[in-house]
Amino acid sequence: MEQQPQQPTGARVLVVDDDPTVAEVVSGYLDRAGYVVDRAGDGPDALARAAAHRPDLVVLDLMLPGMDGLEVCRRMRDDGPVPVIMLTARGDEDDRVLGLEVGADDYVTKPFSPRELVLRVGSVLRRTRPAQSSGPLRAAGLTVDPAARRAAKHGTELALTVREFDLLVFLLRHPGRTFGREELMREVWGWDFGDQSTVTVHVRRLRGKVEDDPARPRLIQTVWGVGYRFDDTVPVAGE
Repeated sequence: MEQQPQQPTGARVLVVDDDPTVAEVVSGYLDRAGYVVDRAGDGPDALARAAAHRPDLVVLDLMLPGMDGLEVCRRMRDDGPVPVIMLTARGDEDDRVLGLEVGADDYVTKPFSPRELVLRVGSVLRRTRPAQSSGPLRAAGLTVDPAARRAAKHGTELALTVREFDLLVFLLRHPGRTFGREELMREVWGWDFGDQSTVTVHVRRLRGKVEDDPARPRLIQTVWGVGYRFDDTVPVAGE
């Protein structure tokens, strides 16, 4: 497999899995890739470790004893944005969608290749690094700064996940153009394969944060049978 660009050196990754073998293998691969790795075997331990040393990314098992991965993800995101890659024991679409709904930025289905997981960790972390040459984007009450990775609506900052932010930036840069879900997966996140329902979930979550009425979206519009389009000509309440 072709190697990806170098990941941010010294990035701290918290691995949360109650299976000691899985946790040990994943931690070993991440350690050899140059990451600082912390491990937790359950939800409370994960939250305590994240509070003590805020991770740059979390690899989080969905099926944890007691407090499951969904609740851990919710609580971590309550304390601030942190990229999360969810590990699921099954390939059920419901599991993947649930993980994305609570803010996971990616998911990997068990059994998985540890090497692939390391590449996904690097990919997600690189997306959190500041863009090199891009000024703020403004449309319909939204202000997005790709370099600082900050977004606001009418001056109020928006809490966006990594993938939601990337999607919003892409749509703002291509107003009026319709993109299919497969095209968005490829152009926004660099995926040439995968479940297209991922795009649907992220669009729904993003609408919930940028639309005045997410049930009747005006900015991120659905073009039936094709995909989605950002309409920057529609005024937003308050302007």
